[in-house]
Amino acid sequence: MLAVTEVNGCEVCSYYHTRIALEKGLSEEEIQMLISGSAESIPPDEATAILFAQHYADTKGQPTKKAWGNLIETYGQMKADQILSSIQIMMMGNVMGIPLSAFMNRLKKEPSGNSNLAYELLMIVLPVFFFPVALIHILISEILKTPRLRFTA
Repeated sequence: MLAVTEVNGCEVCSYYHTRIALEKGLSEEEIQMLISGSAESIPPDEATAILFAQHYADTKGQPTKKAWGNLIETYGQMKADQILSSIQIMMMGNVMGIPLSAFMNRLKKEPSGNSNLAYELLMIVLPVFFFPVALIHILISEILKTPRLRFTA
């Protein structure tokens, strides 16, 4: 979660997931490493998943086939699918968290230069209406067996 948040730059998510990581026993050094995007000191059994999460976020959800294949090879299909689902949920959370962060900063009289009030309010409210549409999309995708991923070259 911290690896994806670092790439996307969501302040609210970073704060929240840092707190969870501390509660789960990660050291401050490990958390700082993830927040800074550093790959040093990543436990070997987690490295492929964390690097894939960063790659997925960096490519805006279109990883390379090779990166996806490496994830499957390392963890197996079922665990790779679970990792992908977690990353996709985190990406969706960042889509909502980034404008929420900007709005909260605006309330503190520190507005973000690359955002505006209308965007922030719409992105905070509209997801409520998109969830039913997203659920229908998921059901149709499952019925039609459409691929869960789009790949870059």
